[in-house]
Amino acid sequence: MNQKHLWLVGICSIFAACSTSTGKLPAESIRVNQLGYYPLQEKVAVVDSALVEQFTIADATSGKEVLKGKGKSTAVSEWPGKTRTTLDFSEIVTPGKYLLEVNGTSVPFEVKDKVLAPLADAALKAFYYQRTGMPIEEQYAGKWNRPAGHPDNKVMVHPNAASPQRPAGTIISSPKGWYDAGDYNKYIVNSAYSIGLMQSIYELFPDYFARQSVNIPESANTTPDLLDEMYYNLDWMLTMQDPSDGGVYHKLTTPSFEGFIKPIDCKQQRYVVKKSVMATLDFAAAMAQASRLFAPYEEDYPGFSKRAIAAAEKAYLWAKKNPEAYYEQDKLNKEYQPAVTTGAYGDNKADDEFFWAATELYLTTGKAAYREDATTKAPETFQTPGWPSVSALGVFAWLQPGRELNDADRTFAGLLKEKLLTYSEAAISGADTSSFHSPYGNKAKDFFWGCIAEGCANQGISLIYAYLQSGNKDYLANAYRNSDYMLGRNATGYCYVTGFGSKSPMNPHHRLAASDAIEEPIPGFLVGGPNPGQQDKVAYASNYPDESYSDTEPSYASNEIAINWNAALVGLASALDALSGK
Repeated sequence: MNQKHLWLVGICSIFAACSTSTGKLPAESIRVNQLGYYPLQEKVAVVDSALVEQFTIADATSGKEVLKGKGKSTAVSEWPGKTRTTLDFSEIVTPGKYLLEVNGTSVPFEVKDKVLAPLADAALKAFYYQRTGMPIEEQYAGKWNRPAGHPDNKVMVHPNAASPQRPAGTIISSPKGWYDAGDYNKYIVNSAYSIGLMQSIYELFPDYFARQSVNIPESANTTPDLLDEMYYNLDWMLTMQDPSDGGVYHKLTTPSFEGFIKPIDCKQQRYVVKKSVMATLDFAAAMAQASRLFAPYEEDYPGFSKRAIAAAEKAYLWAKKNPEAYYEQDKLNKEYQPAVTTGAYGDNKADDEFFWAATELYLTTGKAAYREDATTKAPETFQTPGWPSVSALGVFAWLQPGRELNDADRTFAGLLKEKLLTYSEAAISGADTSSFHSPYGNKAKDFFWGCIAEGCANQGISLIYAYLQSGNKDYLANAYRNSDYMLGRNATGYCYVTGFGSKSPMNPHHRLAASDAIEEPIPGFLVGGPNPGQQDKVAYASNYPDESYSDTEPSYASNEIAINWNAALVGLASALDALSGK
């Protein structure tokens, strides 16, 4: 636990105890970004009360009052009918530690430069903890070190993936890669999507990532750590391509989920399963994108750029020949044994995957056929990114600032830009007067499985792209607001990232953390967040959409971790830190 976390916990505990004993406003009803604020950032707190006449801000060290103000606005939430008050203290621009006092109760906050840098570093470092097939060493992982698990050098071809060249039972080697989520399997769809999202942010801010060092085994080389980490999974992905035809196996998995045991104690046979058009196209897109980004780093990764684009083109050819090769797990289980009941990552519409893959292949190779496919499969409206809907990654690729495009390509990119700006205008509408002063979190549909990443963080990333395209600072301001929501200014009062803030998840649905006998969870992981579906059937404190969260290990529906969610955290935290002077 870092010093800032301890300071916040101590201060909050003191004031929570005081408010309870005197009957004053509970400290937990005052919601702030628990990590702090940049000097130039808007600074807002939300209080679960309409009875806020004024607030004061004092220097936490001297006790000297530095600001006094009144509530900016009140808003009634849609679900519990609570009236909340918004407090604006953006006038505080001097770095330091402060106390916000409301109705006799105080909570701490901090103003500092690079406030999200530790979060951006930890979010990327989380992928190192998820690595399979290698020891996670103490010099890099501290007390969360562990021996190597799942070498995956004796993986079996499942009967549903059999081919003449590789009949059922064939043993292949498919090492490296990341554990997907709270489980121990590896999934191409989610891996490729996660890489694509993070590499998109890398393309926006290469200088930022060139300066970043997160203490992984490759940190001493000449390649940025983000690309080093991507390579560890990309190298695994290459082993998932059938060399005979270019198709890509959907996932590498055990038939059923392992229990909450250490990786070295897992005994189930691991399989590669049926090749799918989604996995193959996501693979092609991520590889084509990686080919561009790794080209300058031949010294560390000789020949990888050429291997990646060759694999991408071969995969795309397979997908064009098999456009409806969907992965339908329930249907396959009726025909093949053993039955596979792990994450399906099923999807039955491939236009968005074709658009993303064709886009990345065109931007890397310049071949007209890929451009034709990309324009044909372009989305009608902009949708924020997520593994089932990856068209946004194609939009981001077309809209990378500084991309050299011909006249026809600029026209096409302009159409995509207008769709992004139309979405962004609608997204920020009403945020100023909403319950938590953010574009995210105001509708019941905002809350679902993985919503804090797929809804909140990825909306923020989309708004950042809109800002970079338009220069409209309202978009950037609202991206910061979504960050505030994720980090504590929300209905539960949780900072949804392990190891950060004064109130964060302690019991994530994460087999690595659950089996390591360490009280604190592995830091830097974003949990899924409120999910009114409550599919895990555990006890939830509330049924309201934005409060439907349970910090318990069995709550896979609200408290699991996942690489795609951490990709969103890497993207949002890194981009906002890079733009903090704007």
